[in-house]
Amino acid sequence: MILARAPQSAAAVADHYDELDAIYRRLWGEHVHHGLWTTGRETPVAAVEALVDTVGDRLQLQTGDACVDIGCGYGGTARRLAAQRGVRVTGFTLSGEQARHAAAQPVDGVEVQQRDWLENGLPEGSADAAWAIESSEHMADKQGFFDEAHRVLAPGGRFVVCAWLAAPDARGWKLRHLLEPICREGRLPSMGTPEEYAALARAAGFEVVDYEDVSRRVARTWTICTRRLLRSVIVDRDTRRLALEGRNRVFALSFPRLILAYRTGAMRYGIFTLVKA
Repeated sequence: MILARAPQSAAAVADHYDELDAIYRRLWGEHVHHGLWTTGRETPVAAVEALVDTVGDRLQLQTGDACVDIGCGYGGTARRLAAQRGVRVTGFTLSGEQARHAAAQPVDGVEVQQRDWLENGLPEGSADAAWAIESSEHMADKQGFFDEAHRVLAPGGRFVVCAWLAAPDARGWKLRHLLEPICREGRLPSMGTPEEYAALARAAGFEVVDYEDVSRRVARTWTICTRRLLRSVIVDRDTRRLALEGRNRVFALSFPRLILAYRTGAMRYGIFTLVKA
């Protein structure tokens, strides 16, 4: 497990998303996660929605299922799956800005709470399915992340985790100049390998029924984001201020690191499908 040199707390994660709220929405809209390309000709919006639909397919959602979105962001994934699959979703985010934005777009069957997943308060066995799209990375207690999902899911419940991951052999300059700074700049307490994630899931009681490395299909996300950020810095005063003076301005440095981390194979993007036996 790669650890950020400076400890990253839940409060720091919340501050990151609160301060950079306008930039995130300007760069990527209501879905704060990678896009998933199949042909390479998809628009960024279509690619982002393709990742959501892939998660929904792997969860095998049924109408009326009670679902949990761990790290729901602006609620975009919850709204799309509720509308298209007829499920009920409770989402959790640390960010007050994200929770307020979600509340301004109410959808039947979707509730977004500003609350730490590790203290979610949900009854044991109350959910049929759960997902976490790029949120596990922000949790210092990754075993607790999996343990809580196992506790909340009913027997037979499915759990899909999309995660930024470190290559098992990432060492030397890839670790020092790419992965560790990405953790620190992006408010990630740690970054695990695929093998470490699978071990944590099994320790919580899950069966790992599938794992897919989709790094090549998501990597162009950061080229697009970098281009949009540079354009926004030039034309928008608020973006320029946050990029140059904000508390979390250092995150901009991660954009070229992420591009290089994918191109060198230092970083992976994986989708786990887990089942509570």
